[in-house]
Amino acid sequence: MNNTHQKRDVYVAIADPTRRKIIRLLADAEELPLHELTAQFQMGRTAVSKHLGILKEADLVTNRKLGRETRYRLNAAPLQEVKDWLSFYEKFWNERAILLKNILEE
Repeated sequence: MNNTHQKRDVYVAIADPTRRKIIRLLADAEELPLHELTAQFQMGRTAVSKHLGILKEADLVTNRKLGRETRYRLNAAPLQEVKDWLSFYEKFWNERAILLKNILEE
């Protein structure tokens, strides 16, 4: 079976701090070329490209060719899954904080 086109899990993609920084950089810009992204890290183009590839496999990043340059753009839609998952725990901790407050006030 060919696994080269298998979609990567969004949680795996955002697990790495470098990839989270790439997501943040792309969120702050409409799109960025590889050389501008690479300038933000202490690693080479190949390493940044590998991180971008993982983000692309999770559908978090899209790219387009503009002449000889490749430009990258954030696709934030897959992050909704993470937000939905975290919202449960936000509710959980808010309820616990209210319970603790009530106990402390007694």
